[in-house]
Amino acid sequence: MKNFCISLACLSIITLTAVLACGESAPQTEYLRIHIRADSNDADDQDVKYLVKDAVVEYLTPLVAEAESKEALQNTLKTHICGIEAAANAVLCEQGFGYTSKARVACEEFPTRVYGDLTLEAGYYDALIVNLGSGKGDNWWCVVYPPLCFTGGDNVVYRSKIAEIIQKWKDGR
Repeated sequence: MKNFCISLACLSIITLTAVLACGESAPQTEYLRIHIRADSNDADDQDVKYLVKDAVVEYLTPLVAEAESKEALQNTLKTHICGIEAAANAVLCEQGFGYTSKARVACEEFPTRVYGDLTLEAGYYDALIVNLGSGKGDNWWCVVYPPLCFTGGDNVVYRSKIAEIIQKWKDGR
């Protein structure tokens, strides 16, 4: 019984730490990441992960373009979870995979990542998580707000809107 109580206390402390880390107003909480996890590290699962990434980014492009804040985008993503999953599942089905995707917005721990001149320190960040099948394989991730991974490519049509949003964010407006 004593071991059970000690284990329960440790688990409670770990859970509370994770919850509080996501609720802090540290600079890293101003970022919203996107995280697409492959079913496995099998080459086919890894290849389809990138096809799903392209489809999800294309689906998210107009949603991200209209977001004026991280919180607004989080709310938008939550209301479009079914659409995000549908975009991912269409690719999985088209490519002949027997598993589907599951998307959610959650707070998770991320390692340090560098995007050009910007370094995001390791810590807890809010993120759109898209698991493909089991979601146990290597993953692709980036920052969706401000939209650091939504720059470039032939099908991006809102670059000036993104520049405007980033500039507002930098100016603190």
